[in-house]
Amino acid sequence: MPAPVPLADRPASWPVVSTRDLHRDDWIVALREDTITRPGHPEQFTRISLEHPGAVVVLAVDDDEQAVLLRQYRHTSGHEFVELPAGLRDAGDEPAVETAKRELREEVELEASDWRQLLSTYASAGISDEVHVIFLARGLTHAPRGDFEMQHEEAEMEVFRAPVSDLLEAVLEGRVRQGPLAQAVLAYEVLRQRGALDHPEDLAE
Repeated sequence: MPAPVPLADRPASWPVVSTRDLHRDDWIVALREDTITRPGHPEQFTRISLEHPGAVVVLAVDDDEQAVLLRQYRHTSGHEFVELPAGLRDAGDEPAVETAKRELREEVELEASDWRQLLSTYASAGISDEVHVIFLARGLTHAPRGDFEMQHEEAEMEVFRAPVSDLLEAVLEGRVRQGPLAQAVLAYEVLRQRGALDHPEDLAE
C-alpha cells in the first residue's frame, strides 16, 4: 500500500515566458503581469500578481479575556472595519514576531510577555503573494509608542476592547468580516477548546 500523501501545500513554479510591470513605484507593493505556460504545454496565458511583503496580525487578549480591537476606515472596501493590530513586514529580514511587537506598541501602546504564533495564511493566493503571520499576545502591559506618529487613516482609529466570546459571535454572525481577525479568533477558540492555550511553550516564529 503506498504511503499516504501529506495533507500540505507544496511549492511549485510554472514556466514564465515574459513578465512586465503594470505599476511599480517607491512603495513596497507592486503589480506585475506574467505570461506563463502549463508544464509541457505550449499554450500561453497571462496572470496578474500583486507583490506584497506580507503582514503581521496580533490578537492581544488581556487577563479578563477581552481582545484589544481597532475600528479603522478602509477606503477600498468602503467600511470602517473592526480589526486587530497589524502591520506590513516592511523592515527587511526582521523576524515576524519582532514586527508584531512593534506594531502592538505603535498602534495600541501595549507590550506582551507571552507571544504565540496562531497561523500563517495566504491572504488571496490567486492574486497576491501576501502572507499573514497571526500571533496571540497575552500578559499585556502599557508601553508608550515613543516618537511614532499616526497618519492618514491610522490617525482616526478607535481603540477599544471586547470579550473574545462576543467577538467570536460577531464573526460567526457575519457582523465582523475582516479576514485575519476572523481567522485569529476561530483559531483561538479551537486551541482554547483543546486546552492548548494552557501550555507554556512559546509558539512564536
